[in-house]
Amino acid sequence: MSQRIPRALDQALQGARPGRAVVLYGARRTGKTNLVENALNSSAGRVLRATGDDLRVRNLLQGQDRDAILAWTDGHDTLFLDEAQRVRDVGWGLNTLVDSRPNLLIIATGSASFALAGQIGEPLTGRHRPLTLYPVAVGELANQLNDHELTESLEDFLVHGMYPEVRTAPTDVAKREILRELTGSYLLKDVLELERIQSSQKLADLLTLLALQVGNLVSLNELGRAVQLDAKTVARYLDLLRNAFVLDNLRGFSRNMRNEVTKKSKWYFCDLGVRNAIINNFNPLASRDDAGALWENFMVMERAKAWAYAGEPAPSYFWRSWEGQEIDLVEDRGGKLHAYEFKFGAKSRPKVPAEFARAYPQAVFEVVSPDSFISNLRGIRRA
Repeated sequence: MSQRIPRALDQALQGARPGRAVVLYGARRTGKTNLVENALNSSAGRVLRATGDDLRVRNLLQGQDRDAILAWTDGHDTLFLDEAQRVRDVGWGLNTLVDSRPNLLIIATGSASFALAGQIGEPLTGRHRPLTLYPVAVGELANQLNDHELTESLEDFLVHGMYPEVRTAPTDVAKREILRELTGSYLLKDVLELERIQSSQKLADLLTLLALQVGNLVSLNELGRAVQLDAKTVARYLDLLRNAFVLDNLRGFSRNMRNEVTKKSKWYFCDLGVRNAIINNFNPLASRDDAGALWENFMVMERAKAWAYAGEPAPSYFWRSWEGQEIDLVEDRGGKLHAYEFKFGAKSRPKVPAEFARAYPQAVFEVVSPDSFISNLRGIRRA
């Protein structure tokens, strides 16, 4: 495999034009800077590269001196602002440039969406194009690997995850070093810095608990008792972790059936390598008891990535009745339901739960196993 993995957003970045700022969100180390640089290398023009880590850049944009900002960009065709979340009220400066430099292509990246979206949203309403870059998707690897190779790599996906550096690392040892560095130094950096959370250990304890409950219904009260936080604080921490691209969640699906579970959520890790690093478990699948949970997490996130890159995210849920019947994933595509049960190594083919079939007789039901995951994900592009 070549050192650079072609990304689904390559074309979107290379086709960007002046008139609207492009704002690229994503977790740290997912390849945002590399993605933008690859697009800029294929385009003509003079590029102004800046970073929110630079105090001079922050002072300039935060000073809201229109003339100074225009002078800074004079003569350039493109502005690439990396780590934009570090610039307070960055949306004001970007909006000024959109208004006053109609021929300037503006691309900004940020690793903490809850900070960046809040600063950009109002000033640039309708004047920016938001994009999200996830860890590598199976569909992106399909540009370099055939179906057999993807299937052979599946266990490695479940154990070491999909971060670009991990996918191009030469050995398992190197992959684990990258993941331990990532979880130790970068994973919570934005949350701790931008939200001024004092107890990083509580946050780490919460992540460990969630890592051990992947695919299970989560109670805020139970999590709070375990880490000695109140339920409201747990909810806030979970929201921060979701917006920092560490976690994602599914809520329960219901169309007013009284026996459907809707108040609890299921939480998944955006990357399984991160999840396994948190609990320090990189054992092969044959020697662990969480392979089914890893498989469910993997497929939920891979379908989320595929829909996001297709440009038409499908509202997604889990379904469960109070009697215990459940379905891992339900997608609502314009009112038509598609239900998926993710089974890893199942000996028998599960059937659609009777209560779900009675309530939603028009829903499409599919069981996804390691033998069918590639075609299942590929179908999103044809949906």
